[in-house]
Amino acid sequence: MVAHVSTIALQGIAATTVDVQVQVRSGLASFQVVGLPDGAVRESRERVQAALHSLGLALPAKRIVVNLSPADLAKEGNHYDLPIAVGLMAALELIPADAADLSLYLGELGLDGSVRPVHGGLAAALHAAGAGLSSVVLPAANAPEAAWAGSLNVFGVAHLRELLAHLRGNQKLVPATPKVVPPSGGPRLDFRDVKGQETAKRAAEIAAAGGHNLLMCGPPGAGKSMIAHRLPGLLPPLSAEEALEVSLIHSVAGLLPDGGLVTERPFRDPHHSASAVALCGGSHSARPGEMSLAHRGVLFLDELPEFPRAVLETLRQPLETGSITVSRAQAQIRYPARFQLVAAMNPSPCGYLGHPTIPCTSTPRQIQAYRARLSGPLLDRIDLHLDVPVVPLKDLSLPPARESTADMAARVARARALQRARYAGLSVMTNAEADGALLEEVAAPTPEGRYLLDTAGTRYALSARGYHRVLKVARTIADLAGEAQVAKPHIAEALSFRPIPVETP
Repeated sequence: MVAHVSTIALQGIAATTVDVQVQVRSGLASFQVVGLPDGAVRESRERVQAALHSLGLALPAKRIVVNLSPADLAKEGNHYDLPIAVGLMAALELIPADAADLSLYLGELGLDGSVRPVHGGLAAALHAAGAGLSSVVLPAANAPEAAWAGSLNVFGVAHLRELLAHLRGNQKLVPATPKVVPPSGGPRLDFRDVKGQETAKRAAEIAAAGGHNLLMCGPPGAGKSMIAHRLPGLLPPLSAEEALEVSLIHSVAGLLPDGGLVTERPFRDPHHSASAVALCGGSHSARPGEMSLAHRGVLFLDELPEFPRAVLETLRQPLETGSITVSRAQAQIRYPARFQLVAAMNPSPCGYLGHPTIPCTSTPRQIQAYRARLSGPLLDRIDLHLDVPVVPLKDLSLPPARESTADMAARVARARALQRARYAGLSVMTNAEADGALLEEVAAPTPEGRYLLDTAGTRYALSARGYHRVLKVARTIADLAGEAQVAKPHIAEALSFRPIPVETP
């Protein structure tokens, strides 16, 4: 007899059905797992045997073969323990032959029979719902996230004993209910804490309103990091569709908070020592990287030129397309990566070029080499470039600013509402994502604005990408002002955030 149990193999955020086939037959006593298993899957033999032994179930002295089909698909991860155990119980006729039909199983087993959490519970449930299965059985810790899939029963189990009783019909499991993790109750960062820097606050508001990328350049202590960490407070909450999309990525990475759905926009700030794999994703299991974990949120790169140039160049594709492709010898995996880049840098290696009181100690050659770490194509993909000057010490004793994060967020919410109505029914959500004919239609400037943009574009040698990014920013500025058409003042302000090329001898 061959027992069949369904589970999944993860390929990025997508799941593929794996048929776990278990056969027990006469022969030399052995326990084999075949079908391209990795080390963790091969070791499941010992965990499954120990877990069944904890229930008082001993395996017979026969030849046991577990085949993970399709055989040419690499099997990785710790979630194959539970389906193998269920298949063994079915093959040994410890449960009814059809008890495991129309269900999907995944989970890691402890030696005492406990069912431990795994990655990808939400992805498994969504796949099961799409495949027409009636239920999914997984660890109790993963059940609240998987319950968001809907249209099927999600059963969470804490111990193999519970599942055995359920499959025998002795004591039925209760379907899990979805769980929402409330926002973190910590102190909220407020723009009222930022003294001065009105231009930087305005740039942060524009960036949040249109989903634009932002680069701030200034000496140490000017407030660049303060502004970056407060920018997520201006962003609107995730919609239901966005929350499911973000949670799916975090589920695959094993980063869902307490098994619930992500409700706050991600904010990722990797250290400048991060590798290309850490940012892009990959390793042997092609896990999502920082760019994918920041999907629909903010990726903050502090000390931007300190990142290796090869690492920074990996940003170019996702900044343009909103996705990243991780290629491996056996697979090509695509992750969503529609993030908002916020970056900060010093004007020179020492940090004090242009400082009013502290002299710069960097040589021209050092400054040139420092800035050369950022390529022209990468800088051209950043919508807003901003110089953040030093705040005079006397301004630090002034009362807090009158405008708070809540005041700025209200204007951002109104601008985002205009964009939702404008792009209804399209895959575009913000002005930063608009392109081509759609951008020409929604951001067509007045004749005066067009003349200013054409004149400035010729004078400052704007690239075609830079030209269109000015239009995108101008469209957002017009939305913040509640204006239907992009006018000359909107173009002028957008141009003020583009870098002016400096000729060198």
